[in-house]
Amino acid sequence: MSWDYVLELIKNILVTQTGMPNLLFKQVIMMAVAFFFLYLAVAKRYEPLLLVPIGFGIFLVNFPLAPLMGYTEHGYPELLRAFYKYGLEWEIIPPMIFLGLGAMTDFGPLIANPKTLIVGAGAQLGVFITYIGTLFFGFTLKEAASVAIIGGADGPTTIYLTAKLAPQLLGANALAAYSYMAMVPLIQPPIMRLMTSSAQRRIKMRQLRPVSAREKLLFPLIAAVLIILLIPAVAPLMGMFMFGNFMRECGVVKRLSDTAQQSLMNIITILLGLSVGATMEAEVFLSWKPLLIFGFGLLDFIVCTFGGVLTVQIMNLFIKEKINPLIGSAGVSAVPMAARVSNTEGLKADPTNFLLMHAMGPNLAGVIGSAAAAGMFIAMFQ
Repeated sequence: MSWDYVLELIKNILVTQTGMPNLLFKQVIMMAVAFFFLYLAVAKRYEPLLLVPIGFGIFLVNFPLAPLMGYTEHGYPELLRAFYKYGLEWEIIPPMIFLGLGAMTDFGPLIANPKTLIVGAGAQLGVFITYIGTLFFGFTLKEAASVAIIGGADGPTTIYLTAKLAPQLLGANALAAYSYMAMVPLIQPPIMRLMTSSAQRRIKMRQLRPVSAREKLLFPLIAAVLIILLIPAVAPLMGMFMFGNFMRECGVVKRLSDTAQQSLMNIITILLGLSVGATMEAEVFLSWKPLLIFGFGLLDFIVCTFGGVLTVQIMNLFIKEKINPLIGSAGVSAVPMAARVSNTEGLKADPTNFLLMHAMGPNLAGVIGSAAAAGMFIAMFQ
């Protein structure tokens, strides 16, 4: 056996069996992106439960020759491809997240003050403005719809709609949605202060009335009937959302409710993050569309916040008992972070003005509103 043969054999093994000679510069860039999101999650604590698995998914999927997002020689999906295929393509993960969210949710503030449903609807303003705007930048109708829903700050709904209409944008859309959800405390306060006067921020709202157990039990049933009859396309999301809430309120399946809130939610979150991160391969992500998506997502979120506050300002023109317009910003569906931001801004204006429970009403209405907007897009384009 000659040395030339040995060297050729080693060279062949290095090229075909290891990733080092096949590592491309754009893959290194995506690894840097992964490290950035891991930094945000670990050092800055921005949505760590999602950004850690998403960031690690981006990191793993950009190793050359790694058997993660392809198919085996027998046609079976590899590990991360299986998570993506059965979790997102088959639309299992987003409804399961809504199941867990429903089990965690107390609809009492929304039931006690149903006017806040209007605020949740008004906060979807950015969705429709962004939809029109993206069409002028070369996005298709379906792609524009999937980008527009980002402004509702509802990650699972963004993923659900994008998987149906524009799966090629799933990674960018999901990352933008969860990034802006994490940055609610940075983005919303300047808009809220710009749109309100000092006197308006000090408006004190009357304590919400007590909501009976019967009302809480009937609400998910009535809401499911109304929403699914009007917008059948969102039945998987709203059906699971209301089912989770019914388990919470009925009081006879505490073990199931606790599982939905904790163990199941944690497992689904891991699978979701890895699946989303795995879609962000360098070949797909490093193009002009993902950059535009992040820009439009930010604009979308700003206009949605503006729309929520503006809706309250308009409502105050016609009602005697004024609403603090700060709770309008909670009309986006980043639960409960947006409501906490409203409360924080209220306390800055008046240390005795607690708005958290009042803001939870529009916050929950925003979840329903963003899902309704997604259902409308699905009905139009699928």
